[in-house]
Amino acid sequence: MNKNFKAGAQGGFTLIELIVVIVILGILAATALPKFANLSADARLASLQAAKGSIASASAMIHGKWLVNPTANGSSVSVEGKTINIVNGYPKGDSTLADAAGLSSDDYTVTPASDNTTVTVSPKGVTSVSKCSVVYTAATSTTSGATVLFASTTSSGTTITPDCN
Repeated sequence: MNKNFKAGAQGGFTLIELIVVIVILGILAATALPKFANLSADARLASLQAAKGSIASASAMIHGKWLVNPTANGSSVSVEGKTINIVNGYPKGDSTLADAAGLSSDDYTVTPASDNTTVTVSPKGVTSVSKCSVVYTAATSTTSGATVLFASTTSSGTTITPDCN
């Protein structure tokens, strides 16, 4: 029986093959990196949209609770054990609205105006609050209603997509 084994032959990859594989992996990583690098801004934008919906829902529910019995509710409404301040039948623009909406101070920065007519909510880690925030404006009368808009909404009502970088 003849066997064709080379004495001292070793199995494995050559140096050229290893370099080619490393170069291919480097190219794949360079093309995939920009896709994943911008995910934090997308996450903040999604968080901001969720906060806007949460504030709008909380405002509507509190207004509904006030409508059921406006004289008994007076200037505050109790929602899930929290007292929410009311003005013109809608939540006042203070930090109690953020509590009602379930917005945690661990995740959001809540900044009420000194006169409690507006409250600005932005996700933590935002570099420009004016470009990535939601502004709740309390009702000016019982017929006007409250508004919840992105801070990037123009005076004509056109919404510019918030920039949450």
